[in-house]
Amino acid sequence: MPLLSVRGVERRFDNTLALQATDLDVAENDFITILGPSGCGKSTLLRIVAGLDRQTAGEVLLDGLRITGPGADRGMVFQSYTLFPWLTVRDNVCFGLRERGLPRAEQLSVADGYLLKVGLKGFEHHFPKQLSGGMQQRTALARALANRPRMLLMDEPFGALDHQTRELMQELLLGIWEADRTTVLFVTHDIDEAVFMGSRVMVMSARPGRIKLDRAVPLPHPRHYAMKTTPGFSALKAELTEAVRVEVLAAQRAVSAI
Repeated sequence: MPLLSVRGVERRFDNTLALQATDLDVAENDFITILGPSGCGKSTLLRIVAGLDRQTAGEVLLDGLRITGPGADRGMVFQSYTLFPWLTVRDNVCFGLRERGLPRAEQLSVADGYLLKVGLKGFEHHFPKQLSGGMQQRTALARALANRPRMLLMDEPFGALDHQTRELMQELLLGIWEADRTTVLFVTHDIDEAVFMGSRVMVMSARPGRIKLDRAVPLPHPRHYAMKTTPGFSALKAELTEAVRVEVLAAQRAVSAI
Protein backbone atom coordinates (compact mmCIF):
# COMPACT_ATOMS: atom_id res chain seq x y z
CA MET A 1 0.00 0.00 0.00
CA PRO A 2 1.38 3.47 -0.84
CA LEU A 3 1.80 5.87 2.05
CA LEU A 4 -0.23 8.53 0.21
CA SER A 5 -2.91 7.76 -2.36
CA VAL A 6 -4.67 10.49 -4.35
CA ARG A 7 -7.66 9.15 -6.27
CA GLY A 8 -9.63 11.17 -8.84
CA VAL A 9 -9.10 14.44 -6.98
CA GLU A 10 -10.64 17.53 -8.57
CA ARG A 11 -10.92 21.09 -7.32
CA ARG A 12 -13.40 23.65 -8.61
CA PHE A 13 -13.58 27.29 -7.61
CA ASP A 14 -17.13 28.41 -8.44
CA ASN A 15 -17.48 27.34 -12.10
CA THR A 16 -13.74 27.12 -12.80
CA LEU A 17 -11.97 23.77 -12.82
CA ALA A 18 -8.52 24.37 -11.30
CA LEU A 19 -7.45 20.76 -10.86
CA GLN A 20 -8.83 18.00 -13.06
CA ALA A 21 -9.15 14.37 -11.96
CA THR A 22 -5.71 13.55 -10.58
CA ASP A 23 -4.25 10.26 -9.38
CA LEU A 24 -1.00 10.00 -7.43
CA ASP A 25 0.66 7.33 -5.32
CA VAL A 26 3.56 8.21 -3.04
CA ALA A 27 5.58 5.39 -1.50
CA GLU A 28 7.04 5.64 1.98
CA ASN A 29 10.47 7.36 1.95
CA ASP A 30 9.86 8.92 -1.50
CA PHE A 31 10.97 12.47 -2.24
CA ILE A 32 8.54 13.72 -4.89
CA THR A 33 9.12 17.08 -6.58
CA ILE A 34 6.32 18.73 -8.59
CA LEU A 35 6.84 21.17 -11.47
CA GLY A 36 4.37 23.01 -13.69
CA PRO A 37 3.34 26.44 -14.97
CA SER A 38 1.95 29.06 -12.60
CA GLY A 39 -1.71 28.45 -11.78
CA CYS A 40 -1.69 24.78 -12.78
CA GLY A 41 -2.81 23.55 -9.36
CA LYS A 42 0.48 22.44 -7.77
CA SER A 43 -0.14 24.32 -4.54
CA THR A 44 -3.84 23.44 -4.60
CA LEU A 45 -2.96 19.74 -4.71
CA LEU A 46 -0.48 20.18 -1.86
CA ARG A 47 -3.02 22.07 0.25
CA ILE A 48 -5.59 19.32 -0.30
CA VAL A 49 -3.08 16.71 0.90
CA ALA A 50 -2.34 18.96 3.89
CA GLY A 51 -6.06 19.17 4.71
CA LEU A 52 -6.01 22.96 4.30
CA ASP A 53 -8.32 22.80 1.27
CA ARG A 54 -11.09 20.40 0.33
CA GLN A 55 -11.38 18.67 -3.02
CA THR A 56 -14.70 18.82 -4.89
CA ALA A 57 -14.33 15.22 -6.12
CA GLY A 58 -12.18 12.21 -5.31
CA GLU A 59 -10.37 11.24 -2.12
CA VAL A 60 -6.95 11.40 -0.49
CA LEU A 61 -5.74 8.57 1.76
CA LEU A 62 -2.76 8.57 4.12
CA ASP A 63 -1.89 5.15 5.52
CA GLY A 64 -5.21 4.00 4.10
CA LEU A 65 -7.23 6.58 6.05
CA ARG A 66 -9.11 9.42 4.36
CA ILE A 67 -7.74 12.91 4.94
CA THR A 68 -10.48 15.25 6.14
CA GLY A 69 -8.43 18.09 7.64
CA PRO A 70 -5.00 19.10 8.93
CA GLY A 71 -3.10 16.70 11.17
CA ALA A 72 0.21 16.25 12.95
CA ASP A 73 0.97 13.37 10.57
CA ARG A 74 1.67 15.99 7.87
CA GLY A 75 4.20 18.78 8.38
CA MET A 76 3.80 21.87 6.17
CA VAL A 77 6.53 24.32 5.18
CA PHE A 78 5.54 27.38 3.13
CA GLN A 79 7.57 29.89 1.11
CA SER A 80 6.83 32.49 3.78
CA TYR A 81 8.41 31.47 7.05
CA THR A 82 5.18 31.53 9.13
CA LEU A 83 7.08 31.78 12.40
CA PHE A 84 5.56 33.30 15.53
CA PRO A 85 7.48 36.58 15.95
CA TRP A 86 6.87 36.72 19.71
CA LEU A 87 8.44 33.29 20.30
CA THR A 88 12.13 32.42 20.35
CA VAL A 89 13.60 30.03 17.80
CA ARG A 90 13.43 27.20 20.35
CA ASP A 91 9.83 27.94 21.33
CA ASN A 92 8.78 28.13 17.69
CA VAL A 93 10.14 24.61 17.23
CA CYS A 94 8.46 23.50 20.48
CA PHE A 95 5.06 24.85 19.45
CA GLY A 96 3.59 21.68 17.94
CA LEU A 97 5.10 19.54 20.68
CA ARG A 98 3.48 21.75 23.31
CA GLU A 99 0.11 21.47 21.53
CA ARG A 100 0.45 17.69 21.71
CA GLY A 101 0.97 17.89 25.47
CA LEU A 102 4.58 16.73 25.67
CA PRO A 103 6.36 17.57 28.94
CA ARG A 104 8.53 20.68 28.71
CA ALA A 105 11.78 18.77 29.20
CA GLU A 106 10.93 16.47 26.28
CA GLN A 107 9.92 19.44 24.13
CA LEU A 108 13.30 21.08 24.70
CA SER A 109 15.23 17.88 24.06
CA VAL A 110 13.46 17.25 20.74
CA ALA A 111 13.66 20.90 19.66
CA ASP A 112 17.36 21.19 20.45
CA GLY A 113 18.06 18.01 18.50
CA TYR A 114 16.42 19.36 15.36
CA LEU A 115 18.00 22.79 15.76
CA LEU A 116 21.34 21.01 15.78
CA LYS A 117 20.38 19.15 12.59
CA VAL A 118 19.49 22.37 10.74
CA GLY A 119 22.60 24.19 11.94
CA LEU A 120 20.97 26.57 14.44
CA LYS A 121 22.66 25.46 17.64
CA GLY A 122 23.49 28.64 19.54
CA PHE A 123 20.48 30.55 18.17
CA GLU A 124 17.85 28.95 20.45
CA HIS A 125 17.06 32.21 22.26
CA HIS A 126 16.98 34.50 19.21
CA PHE A 127 13.70 35.85 17.85
CA PRO A 128 12.74 35.52 14.16
CA LYS A 129 13.43 39.21 13.42
CA GLN A 130 17.07 38.62 14.46
CA LEU A 131 17.56 35.90 11.83
CA SER A 132 18.32 35.95 8.12
CA GLY A 133 15.76 34.53 5.68
CA GLY A 134 17.68 31.26 5.40
CA MET A 135 17.85 30.90 9.18
CA GLN A 136 14.12 31.57 9.50
CA GLN A 137 13.40 28.85 6.96
CA ARG A 138 15.70 26.48 8.84
CA THR A 139 13.63 27.19 11.95
CA ALA A 140 10.41 26.47 10.04
CA LEU A 141 11.91 23.21 8.77
CA ALA A 142 13.00 22.19 12.29
CA ARG A 143 9.50 22.97 13.60
CA ALA A 144 7.88 20.77 10.94
CA LEU A 145 10.32 17.89 11.49
CA ALA A 146 10.10 18.05 15.30
CA ASN A 147 6.57 16.63 15.16
CA ARG A 148 7.96 13.59 13.33
CA PRO A 149 5.31 13.71 10.60
CA ARG A 150 4.61 10.82 8.28
CA MET A 151 4.96 13.29 5.39
CA LEU A 152 6.63 16.65 4.90
CA LEU A 153 4.72 18.96 2.51
CA MET A 154 6.75 21.84 1.10
CA ASP A 155 5.31 24.65 -1.05
CA GLU A 156 8.22 26.43 -2.78
CA PRO A 157 10.02 26.62 0.57
CA PHE A 158 13.21 28.16 -0.84
CA GLY A 159 11.58 30.49 -3.37
CA ALA A 160 12.22 33.67 -1.34
CA LEU A 161 15.90 32.96 -0.72
CA ASP A 162 18.90 34.23 -2.66
CA HIS A 163 20.62 31.79 -5.01
CA GLN A 164 23.50 30.79 -2.75
CA THR A 165 21.31 30.36 0.34
CA ARG A 166 18.81 28.38 -1.71
CA GLU A 167 21.48 25.92 -2.84
CA LEU A 168 22.73 25.50 0.72
CA MET A 169 19.16 24.84 1.92
CA GLN A 170 18.73 22.23 -0.82
CA GLU A 171 21.81 20.39 0.40
CA LEU A 172 20.73 20.72 4.03
CA LEU A 173 17.25 19.30 3.42
CA LEU A 174 18.56 16.55 1.17
CA GLY A 175 21.10 15.55 3.82
CA ILE A 176 18.34 15.34 6.45
CA TRP A 177 16.18 13.29 4.08
CA GLU A 178 19.04 10.92 3.26
CA ALA A 179 19.51 10.34 7.01
CA ASP A 180 15.88 10.14 8.14
CA ARG A 181 13.94 9.27 4.93
CA THR A 182 10.85 11.25 5.90
CA THR A 183 8.51 11.15 2.89
CA VAL A 184 8.46 14.52 1.10
CA LEU A 185 6.09 16.16 -1.40
CA PHE A 186 7.86 19.29 -2.68
CA VAL A 187 6.42 21.94 -5.03
CA THR A 188 8.89 24.10 -6.95
CA HIS A 189 9.26 26.22 -10.11
CA ASP A 190 12.99 25.48 -10.28
CA ILE A 191 13.85 22.57 -12.59
CA ASP A 192 17.42 22.20 -11.25
CA GLU A 193 16.00 22.02 -7.73
CA ALA A 194 13.39 19.44 -8.74
CA VAL A 195 15.99 17.13 -10.30
CA PHE A 196 18.61 17.57 -7.57
CA MET A 197 16.17 16.99 -4.70
CA GLY A 198 13.75 14.44 -6.04
CA SER A 199 13.66 10.67 -6.26
CA ARG A 200 10.76 11.27 -8.69
CA VAL A 201 9.83 14.43 -10.59
CA MET A 202 6.28 15.12 -11.73
CA VAL A 203 5.22 17.72 -14.28
CA MET A 204 1.69 19.10 -14.20
CA SER A 205 -0.21 20.34 -17.21
CA ALA A 206 -1.53 23.86 -17.73
CA ARG A 207 -4.75 24.67 -15.90
CA PRO A 208 -6.85 22.70 -15.24
CA GLY A 209 -3.87 20.79 -13.94
CA ARG A 210 -3.19 17.10 -14.05
CA ILE A 211 0.00 15.05 -13.74
CA LYS A 212 1.22 14.61 -17.31
CA LEU A 213 4.73 13.27 -16.66
CA ASP A 214 6.27 11.15 -13.89
CA ARG A 215 10.01 10.55 -14.09
CA ALA A 216 12.28 8.65 -11.73
CA VAL A 217 15.58 10.44 -11.01
CA PRO A 218 18.38 7.88 -11.57
CA LEU A 219 21.01 9.82 -9.63
CA PRO A 220 22.82 8.16 -6.71
CA HIS A 221 22.85 9.23 -3.07
CA PRO A 222 24.39 10.97 -1.27
CA ARG A 223 24.06 13.87 -3.71
CA HIS A 224 26.53 16.74 -4.01
CA TYR A 225 25.99 20.06 -5.80
CA ALA A 226 28.65 19.11 -8.39
CA MET A 227 26.17 16.49 -9.65
CA LYS A 228 24.29 19.35 -11.36
CA THR A 229 27.00 19.44 -14.07
CA THR A 230 26.90 15.72 -14.93
CA PRO A 231 25.51 14.40 -18.26
CA GLY A 232 22.74 12.42 -16.54
CA PHE A 233 21.52 15.49 -14.67
CA SER A 234 21.66 17.64 -17.82
CA ALA A 235 19.73 15.10 -19.89
CA LEU A 236 16.88 14.84 -17.39
CA LYS A 237 16.83 18.62 -16.95
CA ALA A 238 16.52 19.07 -20.73
CA GLU A 239 13.58 16.65 -20.91
CA LEU A 240 11.77 18.33 -18.03
CA THR A 241 12.51 21.83 -19.34
CA GLU A 242 10.80 20.97 -22.63
CA ALA A 243 7.84 19.35 -20.84
CA VAL A 244 7.33 22.42 -18.64
CA ARG A 245 7.83 24.82 -21.58
CA VAL A 246 5.06 23.13 -23.56
CA GLU A 247 2.66 23.64 -20.66
CA VAL A 248 3.72 27.26 -20.04
CA LEU A 249 3.05 28.07 -23.71
CA ALA A 250 -0.32 26.30 -23.48
CA ALA A 251 -1.21 28.41 -20.43
CA GLN A 252 -0.23 31.60 -22.29
CA ARG A 253 -2.38 30.66 -25.30
CA ALA A 254 -5.33 30.00 -23.00
CA VAL A 255 -4.99 33.47 -21.46
CA SER A 256 -4.69 35.12 -24.89
CA ALA A 257 -7.87 33.38 -26.05
CA ILE A 258 -9.97 34.87 -23.25
